[in-house]
Amino acid sequence: MIGAGVVGLACAERLARDGRRVLVIERHPTFGRETSSRNSQVVHAGLYYPRGSLKARLCVAGRHALVAWCTQHGIALRAIGKLVVAVDDDELASLHALRDRALENGVDDVVILDGDEMRRREPDVIANAALWSPSSGIVDAHGVMASLLAVARGHRALDVAFRHEVVHADRVADGYVLRVRDDSHRETDVRATVVVNAAGLEADTIAARVGIDVDDARYRQRWVKGSYCALRRGALRVRSLVYPMPPASLVGLGVHLTLELDGTLRLGPDVEPLSARIADHTVRDELAPRFHAAASRFVRGLARDDVTPDRAGIRPKLIARDGEVRDFVIAEESSRGLAGWVDLIGIESPGLTASLAIAGEVARIV
Repeated sequence: MIGAGVVGLACAERLARDGRRVLVIERHPTFGRETSSRNSQVVHAGLYYPRGSLKARLCVAGRHALVAWCTQHGIALRAIGKLVVAVDDDELASLHALRDRALENGVDDVVILDGDEMRRREPDVIANAALWSPSSGIVDAHGVMASLLAVARGHRALDVAFRHEVVHADRVADGYVLRVRDDSHRETDVRATVVVNAAGLEADTIAARVGIDVDDARYRQRWVKGSYCALRRGALRVRSLVYPMPPASLVGLGVHLTLELDGTLRLGPDVEPLSARIADHTVRDELAPRFHAAASRFVRGLARDDVTPDRAGIRPKLIARDGEVRDFVIAEESSRGLAGWVDLIGIESPGLTASLAIAGEVARIV
């Protein structure tokens, strides 16, 4: 298993539970240091994604699995609900289309609220109507990852090599030889019959290291930075997640209002495609007035100095030539002469929600 983000750990736990001997290789000192720890920690219901897509199917299945996992292992998860708001009549048709897509995806608890119904639920939200998704929520992502690792270790079939990076991979008769380099630049060869590439931001790089032409395969990922701003405690009276109508491309879901389990309110993330693969997590001061203006379309009473730069994350996106965001890639690569090699490419949102379902998919194909 290459990568110890939430998806890699979910896959490792599932395979170890199924009786596989698993080695997790992670270049960072501990788990979840990249996309998995720098996101909104939202449990998505499955509203947005095209019917029949992996994102739609695995998000819906994954949410049920994640709720069950968190209940079983005592991980904080709260179904606080989500409002997707139509701030004017021009967005009403899109709001109804989003409701229809959610129903097609099997999310059968969504309802459209008129302005009065919405204001009774969230007095500080401004909109003519809203889609209410009661099963959306928030989760302790770090707690999920820690529990996955602990349970996987309990199966007594798992080892973890932190501070190790896969720098090359060769196909051999009985599987693969991975050249692994530690943080002292010492190299070791590791043999495996099955390799799952769950390397997140570097998943396309790892695929290239086993010889896949990532451009021909359409595996080239685009790094997209998303910044967040924090709101002064008490600035708004909001109990639910509040999202604007998303752009048609689904490159992002718009600057939205999220709650943390500790009650912190944040705005974000925005969408900033990076021209270079540099993990820059700084948040520029000029984003605060921009986020304030974006949020003021759908919440009332937010002062400019209530909004301050906070944190950022980077996620890997597969973007088609027409600008549309592509689906997850979950590919067992036998057709490329790489039997037993599984690539997980473009695993961004709703990857946290879908993680356990992705693990089930991987277990099915290896």
